Amino acid sequence: MLTEAGHQAWFVGGCVRNTLLGRPVDDIDIATDARPERVMELARAAGLKPVPTGIDHGTVTVVSGGIPHEVTTLRRDVATDGRRAVVAYTDRLEEDALRRDFTMNALYARPDGTIIDPVGGLEDLRAGRVRFIEDADRRIREDYLRILRFFRFHAWYGDPENGLDPEGLAACAANAEGLRRLSKERIGHEMKKLLAAPDPSPSVAAMAAAGCLQPILPGADPAPLAVLVHLEGEVARAPDPILRLAALGGEDPVGNLRLSRAEARRLARLREAALSEAGPGELGYRLGAAEARDALLLRAALTGQPLPEGWEDEVARGAAAEFPVKPADLMPRYEGPALGAKLKELEARWIASGFTLTRAELLAS
Repeated sequence: MLTEAGHQAWFVGGCVRNTLLGRPVDDIDIATDARPERVMELARAAGLKPVPTGIDHGTVTVVSGGIPHEVTTLRRDVATDGRRAVVAYTDRLEEDALRRDFTMNALYARPDGTIIDPVGGLEDLRAGRVRFIEDADRRIREDYLRILRFFRFHAWYGDPENGLDPEGLAACAANAEGLRRLSKERIGHEMKKLLAAPDPSPSVAAMAAAGCLQPILPGADPAPLAVLVHLEGEVARAPDPILRLAALGGEDPVGNLRLSRAEARRLARLREAALSEAGPGELGYRLGAAEARDALLLRAALTGQPLPEGWEDEVARGAAAEFPVKPADLMPRYEGPALGAKLKELEARWIASGFTLTRAELLAS
């Protein structure tokens, strides 16, 4: 649509980066010298659906084959305040590249697959090196969220053997207080992406050491997270940001990261179960198998104690168990609060028996 109308167009950013790494592509971004109004006009003429999702910043989402493509006019920054930028259009791809965050995100590809690398991103990508474009301090001051993105991108794309880029890490540490200027929604969104990485623990530990964790999640401790990730690997548990957040702890994660109600409830259940004295069977019975396993992994990570022998079998047995006594079995002898207390007493005995006591045995007591 764009090139046949005489414009230039390039794939850019994550879709190029991930394709080169052989990883799945989630979003398709296209850079072009066509202005947004022209993109809208061409899309309509081609029978495609243009949506002005960010037209003030030069972005039009064009839906083709049911897939959204974010088409953005080449831009350069005019002014920034640490949260948002004022941009102007340009016809120079190099200027567009210089306003991006990391070198590996400033890779462009022509429609035929030819790579254009204005800032040395290809070498950094191959080396697993997350490096800010030009001056790291300046890039961060343009948008303080880039501090969190630095650690997130290292978790996903960095070489753990080589550690984090020293210049980038120093700039993050120097600008850590700028994180307090960001909205909690943006922080929470970025932190969940970080915690979804295969192993975010080295990045989170580096965040804490650089003073970049305290401003967004006071009191968080990265040590249990590393233990949890190790345990997850032993039992083939897929990454789960909320479970990992439960291991991190910290003050008011619900408010500080603007978690949804469902996320907040799950976080509370996991922490409460992990810190309780309930055994694997009881947790399986009360929480279901999947959440009970998570609670036990979390408990082991928080306490440093090994998982108990046969814990998975006990969880499964508890999850499958069904309390054999119904309220009607105790009525009319027990009513109101007394009925609830008796049911609770019998349920506790039944759980303590390993779910073996029968209805008759429980009612005979």
